[in-house]
Amino acid sequence: MIKRNSILKRHLLYINQGNKCYFIDQNKTKQKKHEWKLLNKIRKREREMATSGTYVTEVPLKGTVEKHFKRYRNENYLFPDTIGHHIQSVTVHDGEWDTQGGIKIWNYTLGDGKEEVFKERREIDDDNKIVKVVGLEGHVMEQFKVYEIDFQFIPKSEEDCVCKITMIWEKRNDDFPEPSSYMQLLKSMVIDMEDHVLKA
Repeated sequence: MIKRNSILKRHLLYINQGNKCYFIDQNKTKQKKHEWKLLNKIRKREREMATSGTYVTEVPLKGTVEKHFKRYRNENYLFPDTIGHHIQSVTVHDGEWDTQGGIKIWNYTLGDGKEEVFKERREIDDDNKIVKVVGLEGHVMEQFKVYEIDFQFIPKSEEDCVCKITMIWEKRNDDFPEPSSYMQLLKSMVIDMEDHVLKA
């Protein structure tokens, strides 16, 4: 229910909505509209900025850089046997297991139980102990134009290291969510693989 209050000199609208009653100053309406437009522009800009981004996280690990780097560089075929709850299969599509530029196809399960397929190209930096994964095809690439992951193994002591995971992404449109569930999968993989690397 909306009424004009003739008693008040300033043009106020009396609003009665259920158990809430309040006044709106009509003289400030234009100013408010201007503020709302600015706010909408800011929110639109934020949405545009959120179509791409970079995630970075570090996972502390027991064991040497060499052991962990070797597992991700050369020994992807062990993933289904060691962390099968995350990775169900890995196959070489082009090249060999440790080939620079080799292409692999992964079958994996996200944290919510969704099973997906991912085709990637591998780039290796032995000097800096980096394994780069570049997305080519698969479920994730239906949502993202760019999807790249770096696993970098950094020594902290003679027997300990850190896996720095960097994910660079760009969504195809605003309707798709950010890839936080994929980042969580990668982090869980690295954590769960630790014990298996130490036993090797």
